[in-house]
Amino acid sequence: MYETDIQRTNGNRNLDLDLGVHARGLGKRYGELWVLRDLDLTVRAGSVLGLLGHNGAGKTTAVRLLTTLAAPSTGTASVAGFDVAAAPARIRSRIGVAAQEATVDGLLSGRANLEMIGRLYHLPAAAARERAAELLELFGLDDAAERLVKTYSGGMRRRLDLAASLVASPPVLFLDEPTTGLDPASRRELWELLGGLVDGGTTVVLTTQYLEEADRLADQIVVLDHGRMVATGSPTELKLRIGGERVGVTVAGAVELEPAAAALAPFAESAADLDPEALAVTAPIRPGTRLMDVVRALDAGGVEAIDVHRREATLDDVFLTLTKTEPAPLVEVAA
Repeated sequence: MYETDIQRTNGNRNLDLDLGVHARGLGKRYGELWVLRDLDLTVRAGSVLGLLGHNGAGKTTAVRLLTTLAAPSTGTASVAGFDVAAAPARIRSRIGVAAQEATVDGLLSGRANLEMIGRLYHLPAAAARERAAELLELFGLDDAAERLVKTYSGGMRRRLDLAASLVASPPVLFLDEPTTGLDPASRRELWELLGGLVDGGTTVVLTTQYLEEADRLADQIVVLDHGRMVATGSPTELKLRIGGERVGVTVAGAVELEPAAAALAPFAESAADLDPEALAVTAPIRPGTRLMDVVRALDAGGVEAIDVHRREATLDDVFLTLTKTEPAPLVEVAA
């Protein structure tokens, strides 16, 4: 299942330098409470791993372990070729991290923040100034470069925090819900920026609540639930696993939800999902199902359907399907 075993490096690089992030059996507990357990990862350089899960599923804990901000209770891991336990300082010099909350200094200007971080990475003063100017322009902050960060809007602070994580052009980048607070246009700009970084060989580990973001950016996805992996694979593989197509029905009122689900049952691969707020019923359908037959079944069941449509499965469907029940054993989708 794994191409290369993790080995303790004792501060020396692993032989396989192509691995950006590698973990096996990684876990963290506080007393008797496990917040992450048996995490296995193999993320090659120049690829994006998306970590998905509800709040409290273990995503941030995984990032903290891999960025050496917390010590693992079990398992081993290496990042950028170094062991997280044996060589944390070397890892820190080779990674960029953007946490959920912006960590820039509000009492400094945007430019001063980036230059300070450059100096902390031991860049010469001139190189730190040049890099700060590049990133301010890249993130659309050059007009506000001399303003104190405490006067920035939430979106501006988030962009500056992301810029700070890129000051040293790190080979491995950890982004914990990086686009939270960004408007749609800024989010798309960040996606394009990350695409360019990955094309240049940067490895990205991304946690996000935006399933569209994971679908667009991630080469591999790990779904976490209650601190455990419940599935892993590419976005396409995961969508195929839960069924390639869905039928969605929007009804006139809440009393129509159960009858609509019953009408869909003969065509469905599994139980339909009911959304009382959206007055919608969605079900994975068997191959060859005709939409006309679904409409006839709804009509025969006396369901007042406002809209009936067919669509491909999305990562939203994957996420809801895999995390709506009690924790399940790991299922790996073969490439």
